[in-house]
Amino acid sequence: MRVRVNPITCQAHGLCAEMLPEWIQLDEWGYPIPDGQQLPEQLTAHARRAAAACPARAVLLSSE
Repeated sequence: MRVRVNPITCQAHGLCAEMLPEWIQLDEWGYPIPDGQQLPEQLTAHARRAAAACPARAVLLSSE
């Protein structure tokens, strides 16, 4: 599973980085920068919660 962020819909709330700090960092404007690598199995549940908590629904999870 990979974590991606749709830059068009993202509104820089930062909830994803709070919920998944091991994998998502914020840039200087508060927009998320996901790691981009394959997500470790132990972080999958956290990634799903972070995606569900995003008010803009900008956090996307893919099986690639």
